[in-house]
Amino acid sequence: MATKLLALACLRSEVHGHLSPRPHYPSMPKYPKGVSPKDDSVELGSGSGSTQEAKAVTFSVFGMTCSACAGSVEKAIKRLPGIHEAFVDVLNNKALVHFYPSFVNEETIRETINDVGFEATLIEDKMNDKATQVCRIRISGMTCTSCSSTIESALQAMRGVQKAQVALATEEAEVHYDPKIVGYTQLLEAIEDTGFEAVLISSGEDISKIELRVDGFRTDHSMRIIEESLQALPGVQDISSSPEINKIALSYKPDMTGPRTFINVIESTGSRRFKASIYPEGGRGTHRKEEIKQYYRSFLWSLVFTIPIFLTSMVFMYIPGTKHAFDTKIVNMLSVGMFLRWVLSTPVQFIIGRRFYIGSYKALRHGSANMDVLIALGTNAAYFFSVYSVLRAATSKAFKGTDFFETSAMLISFILLGKYLEVLAKGKTSQAIAKLMDLAPETATLLTLDNEGNVMNEEEIDSRLIQKNDVIKIIPGAKVASDGFVIWGQSHVNESMITGEARPVAKRKGDTVIGGTLNENGVLHIKATRVGSESALSQIVRLVESAQMAKAPVQKFADRISKFFVPLVIILSFSTWFAWFLAGKFHGYPESWIPSSMDSFELALQFGISVMVIACPCALGLATPTAVMVGTGVGASEGVLIKGGQALESAHKVNCIVFDKTGTLTVGKPVVVNRRLLKNMLLQEFLELVAATEVNSEHPLGKAVVEYAKKFREDEENPAWPEARDFVSITGHGVKAIVRNKEIIVGNKSLLLNHDIAIPVDAEDILAEAEGLAQTGILVSIDREVAGVLTISDPLKPGAQEAISILKSMKIRSIMVTGDNWGTANSIANEVGIDYVVAEAKPEQKAEKVKELQALYTVAMVGDGINDSPALVAADVGMAIGAGTDIAIEAADIVLMKSNLEDVITAIDLSRRTFFHIRLNYIWALGYNLLGIPIAAGVLFPSTGFRLPPWIAGAAMAASSVSVVCCSLLLKFYKRPKKLNNLEIRGIKIE
Repeated sequence: MATKLLALACLRSEVHGHLSPRPHYPSMPKYPKGVSPKDDSVELGSGSGSTQEAKAVTFSVFGMTCSACAGSVEKAIKRLPGIHEAFVDVLNNKALVHFYPSFVNEETIRETINDVGFEATLIEDKMNDKATQVCRIRISGMTCTSCSSTIESALQAMRGVQKAQVALATEEAEVHYDPKIVGYTQLLEAIEDTGFEAVLISSGEDISKIELRVDGFRTDHSMRIIEESLQALPGVQDISSSPEINKIALSYKPDMTGPRTFINVIESTGSRRFKASIYPEGGRGTHRKEEIKQYYRSFLWSLVFTIPIFLTSMVFMYIPGTKHAFDTKIVNMLSVGMFLRWVLSTPVQFIIGRRFYIGSYKALRHGSANMDVLIALGTNAAYFFSVYSVLRAATSKAFKGTDFFETSAMLISFILLGKYLEVLAKGKTSQAIAKLMDLAPETATLLTLDNEGNVMNEEEIDSRLIQKNDVIKIIPGAKVASDGFVIWGQSHVNESMITGEARPVAKRKGDTVIGGTLNENGVLHIKATRVGSESALSQIVRLVESAQMAKAPVQKFADRISKFFVPLVIILSFSTWFAWFLAGKFHGYPESWIPSSMDSFELALQFGISVMVIACPCALGLATPTAVMVGTGVGASEGVLIKGGQALESAHKVNCIVFDKTGTLTVGKPVVVNRRLLKNMLLQEFLELVAATEVNSEHPLGKAVVEYAKKFREDEENPAWPEARDFVSITGHGVKAIVRNKEIIVGNKSLLLNHDIAIPVDAEDILAEAEGLAQTGILVSIDREVAGVLTISDPLKPGAQEAISILKSMKIRSIMVTGDNWGTANSIANEVGIDYVVAEAKPEQKAEKVKELQALYTVAMVGDGINDSPALVAADVGMAIGAGTDIAIEAADIVLMKSNLEDVITAIDLSRRTFFHIRLNYIWALGYNLLGIPIAAGVLFPSTGFRLPPWIAGAAMAASSVSVVCCSLLLKFYKRPKKLNNLEIRGIKIE
């Protein structure tokens, strides 16, 4: 299972290159005219008899601007003779073509693309060349979608960058780039040039990295000695040191060396005065905590100044004794209260609020406007008008004006409170990743073995110091420290935290274990095979992180609005101020409307500021990514790994699911369910002869026969079978050999007929009965006489029938497409309740069927094997069974870790629930702005006298972002459909 998990978070596709999701087009002929698809000479992957395989080449195609361009190129290529498949990626300007060289060549394909009107260039050895790397970068300083869009545009404009995604919710960027053209240092510089801070999280290179803290060195010469000692180690790629913080960073190949070796080398260097340890981590969680602390401190300091300002302007002015004191004049009409408010508000405006000035400058420098611009304009208008009032009062003996210092100070305080609550809530959206990372144990028991495998020494070490091929001891109740396999002992391991499978899994010698799982009742010695970033747990964390980075298509709606939102709000704000100012100037409304403490200009200014600060682009920007973050995190905890927003959005529309049979609807592990002897002989002798013949076979049915025969032997663990001579495997038919001087033939009916062996009527009846029960009958001939029949079944998965029934109640149509024979396929379909079946389908025919269905439905494909991967890619949503092949898992959009069909229902229901919350977020974010802006502009003031002060408008703006994040956080309480709780998952037991 561990080996399957390692493919889950691959950031590159080894099967289909680097192609993004593509549009689906009508199928084209794959073979030249006059050539049958069944012709062995051109059949791809047909098994025996295949003489030629399709060749894969990649072309760089320039000039494409949209999916219609990609469609015209793809259609033109597919019309050529000898084309097996073609994929065109408009995003990365590439075309991947599988073709048969005897019918067409690369130059003809290139010319065809050119004839369509685009420029094509062949990329040599693309399939074997790691031309794309994916790096992740943490970005500080973003406040809304305008910021993320600015960074995305800057990265996309760089030569060598194929794709860039910037997530506002996680404050991270994921960049697909060509390392031959651009390096990650240039990517960091490009982000910093846009005015934001960038820190590299991972570069995407196939090397491990570690940071060590070194204590005890006194001079730079000591550090150089340490560096030279480490550089001499095999497998060390790069070393960089930061003496001022006692840190050394190393890049290395984990197959050749590891962190424990580095620490030993450092501590044995010189006079052994150096001490080394792993440098404290500063990941996303640390960064988030620091950000929360910063906003909290800023908010508290702003309160220190804002509360006195509020009291002097709103409270003390109504208390007779204090009112007289604060009204005392200092110079001319400048009062004590006005001067105090000026002194107290200035640090709030320029020191505590400097983040808004910095953010505004960075945004405006690059021709964009964000939330910081609105806040800076609104608070500056209030502050500098108040400064003007102070100066006029100080220089005039007759000036009677008011100040709005409380407006700017309270506005900044409330916005800081809102940002503090927002980052606090955003931190909770990524708790799923934190929980996954916490699964890894802090320490591990390292064993030292002698040449005979006896334990010589035990040592407790930091689990991050485990290296490949280390032997680790796992005691009952302890977590498995790394991926590996059992070399001694037996136990039951609870893997629910990784796979979601509730029942403990039995483990014995040779079985694989997954790091982070819980050992229950026995001692195990395991050999570590994958450590650090290669472990299954790290891969799953990376997959969830990558999924949270990927934008859902619906996010484009918010991105489009954000481009015009801030400029439009600024225009509305100035228009509001100007309209109210003109109305007051020309007596367009009664003077009684003007509060006693203001004049018409000040009233108009209050309305203008309120409009500017109530508008909230942040809520729109957070509506989708926060819901996707929580949704994918909840999915991971349920054992459903969803690869991003695109998969979530497509899954909620699914109304037709195509199921593979073997390994999807069935368990995928054939077992012998019955045996009938047609000759007088001992059953044990019969099974020994059959097992001795089949033990050399790699076929799953042969393995099932051997496993069944083991049950009748005392030495069940490692039985010694009789010697088989002259073993021959006849592909697709069976095997034959000489065992104990008897000719044994085990296989299907046609194999025995080809050897002129008569098949008795009893055997014919057993075979017919087996096919009717969706079972496979195997005939056994001993010395050219049928001696018995074995019937083998691939049992139906527990809960399969109920799952199909629940899907029907959800108005989702279920279809089965399999390569198995029609008899078995129809029998299985009838048993689970599927009424539409396609049998004896080859991999490409499965994909063709999916494309046909897409004309009528939004199609999901559920499969587990290599032969399912074309259909998984072709479907709108590909769902791979977690116990399936690496290629199927890589090709899928959603991975079902528990391999239960009930998780298909969970995935669709979760996607529907997530998009319900996204719609709620958008309704709230848009509704808030559409209602809030007119109210702030004073629409209700003439009829009701209701006016929204700027500081309340700012509080409302801060609350809108927090409310959107909290709405997304409600997804954390997601529960599977109640129908699944009543679904009894029966165990499979074959006697």
